[in-house]
Amino acid sequence: MTGSSGNYTARNGGSTIYSGGDYRAAIQTAVDSLGNGQRVSVMASGSIGANTISIPSNRIFEGCGTINTANRGGRGAIESLNTSGVSIPHLNITGNPYFATRFYGNDNLHLGEINLNLSGGAGIRFERDHAGSSNVTMDYVYVSGTGGHGVETWNIDGLEIGTVVARSTGYSGLLLNNTRNANIGLVDGEDVATGTGYATFRTANTAGRLSNGSYSTNINVDKVVSRGGGRGIFCVSQSGGVRIGTVDLANNGNNSILIENCYNYTIAGGTVNGGGEVRIAARSEFPNTRDTDITLTVDNTSVRESPCAENSTWNLSGNGSRNIC
Repeated sequence: MTGSSGNYTARNGGSTIYSGGDYRAAIQTAVDSLGNGQRVSVMASGSIGANTISIPSNRIFEGCGTINTANRGGRGAIESLNTSGVSIPHLNITGNPYFATRFYGNDNLHLGEINLNLSGGAGIRFERDHAGSSNVTMDYVYVSGTGGHGVETWNIDGLEIGTVVARSTGYSGLLLNNTRNANIGLVDGEDVATGTGYATFRTANTAGRLSNGSYSTNINVDKVVSRGGGRGIFCVSQSGGVRIGTVDLANNGNNSILIENCYNYTIAGGTVNGGGEVRIAARSEFPNTRDTDITLTVDNTSVRESPCAENSTWNLSGNGSRNIC
């Protein structure tokens, strides 16, 4: 699909299947013409307005041009719902969508290099109140300028993420809700969730709880980097089963790290410099935090455990004050 403003052309093989000025119609016509396993390459840039491109099963969608968007309440600019075998190797979205991309009920979904340079709305969203997803892969996501979350998952079993880079997102950079069996490389946030309780990396709503009710380690993150914004790392609401290899957190505006009502949470190393305190906590409505293992160098901010967790292990260095059990 090629062209420029007011003059777009979609071709399938040697046939022209769309010619005209409607950018959205040109893209959707191209997508709808595909058979199983076929690919559409959107080379042109333009605006779809407050509309949606829908991608069915077993299709490859390459958004090589820049797709500008507007807000369609509750919907995504790009959607793939109740599908299998969808791949989006490249995608560039700008504007102010409700969701830049929206998914649920997906099996074997692949997101490649995704660039979301937004002026509001939210980035990648897997819905809460619909069918879950399995075997989801994201290679590299850059998301900036959202009013909401950068990447938010619900109900995924089997998630592989290479890198999420979040810049000036209103809420979390990467938020995992009710998601398990995940391997994540790098989460890198700057000015993420400023003035809120959200975090560069957040796990919530039973993320990491396995089907048998246990919290054996099943969410593995190589590294979390966070600068400024709100919290750096936040685990809450009966989540756990998390191991983070190393952290590099500085000058977070809220807690650098908050682990609250979470179970089997390990941070194996790294640094916290300045910003809000490192804290283990618990609310009364959920079982107490337990089985935490935190190794950190903490400078120029405090470490606090209140109330005392069950089976907490601290390996601390640095000049930060400590009030731990």
